[in-house]
Amino acid sequence: MNPKKHIRNRDVLSQDFAMVDGTHTVSEAIAVASHKQVKILVVNKRTKHDEYGLVLMSDIARKVLAQDKSPERTNVYEIMIKPVFSVSADMDVRYTARLFERFGINKAPVVEDGNIMGFVTYDDIVLKGMIDT
Repeated sequence: MNPKKHIRNRDVLSQDFAMVDGTHTVSEAIAVASHKQVKILVVNKRTKHDEYGLVLMSDIARKVLAQDKSPERTNVYEIMIKPVFSVSADMDVRYTARLFERFGINKAPVVEDGNIMGFVTYDDIVLKGMIDT
């Protein structure tokens, strides 16, 4: 009998994200995302007691484009999600999938020692964590 292998978030995470400041304009944030070829922007903490924020391209489409706001006059802090639901690097991906289902989300930052190591998504869990390749 094979012991069940525990796949952790650290085993499947991706590092396809970029950091921005909340004071950046949406236009500047889009430039960062485009340059780094990412679709997830993490908003830096302002102080050590602050929390990370998150801006997805879909947030920009819904909160700026669809509402006819200027990306040059809208700051990231106006549209970001904060605080962000995160998971630990050592959490088993089965529990991560259960949390995603329970809270209706499909991605979360993976945090270790208070720092974001990457992001885990349903796609990462399935493609990198369900079978040995």
